[in-house]
Amino acid sequence: MKLFDNVRSFILEDEFSMHIYENRVHIANYNSIGHFDSREVRVYYSDKVIIIKGENLALSKLMQEEILISGTIKMIEFR
Repeated sequence: MKLFDNVRSFILEDEFSMHIYENRVHIANYNSIGHFDSREVRVYYSDKVIIIKGENLALSKLMQEEILISGTIKMIEFR
């Protein structure tokens, strides 16, 4: 059963995760997007917020549980 649970957890990942790459931020399992413009994006999860600031920010991928933000990332703040 442990193997089955590991595979299920991998396939149906439901925990919040964020990966930071050069000029991109990938976020999975977020709750909502509170604000978006070309200089700032606010993403909410649980009772926290991630504020991404930069220039020419764009939503390259927007799905129900995933978002990919591209642009010149200057700052990422966790609150």
